[in-house]
Amino acid sequence: MTSLALDAQAQAVKLVDDAQADSLANMFLTFDIGSEEYGVAISDVIEIVGMQRIMPIPDLPDFLKGVINLRGKVIPLMDIRLRFDMPARDYDDRTVIIVMEVEDALIGLIVDGVREVREIPDTHIDRHAQLGKGGKRQVIAGLGRLEDSVIILLNPAILLSDDEIRLMQEKGEV
Repeated sequence: MTSLALDAQAQAVKLVDDAQADSLANMFLTFDIGSEEYGVAISDVIEIVGMQRIMPIPDLPDFLKGVINLRGKVIPLMDIRLRFDMPARDYDDRTVIIVMEVEDALIGLIVDGVREVREIPDTHIDRHAQLGKGGKRQVIAGLGRLEDSVIILLNPAILLSDDEIRLMQEKGEV
């Protein structure tokens, strides 16, 4: 191929990538925690896997359940219920792990069950909800309104504090 053809091919690939990114911009994977519906940007999700054997790691906060070995990759797990100070619940056949990439690290979120991928237009997302203390980075990225429901959209980068990420790195797990 000539240099001109390679440039055209590269531009075509970029246009396809940009179109895919645009089509994913307002797509959220929704899941249940208790009776509430939560969501994360589908662009952050790597895969969804069923529950498997968790290797506990000592000296971590309770909501960091340990790690799994997923096809040769060690992935730390966070139980979202415990992260949000909700009562613990036995894992069942609906409990899944949402594997996400957060700040160049893989993390698995343990959730009660997945629902679906939903499109939420920007005009239906309240990103300025005053739900926490002012000035503090918030785990809630916004509230999505669809029909008669409200979906709590999470900011995965804030789910783990800097201290928790550093602790996991020191233990060699991230």
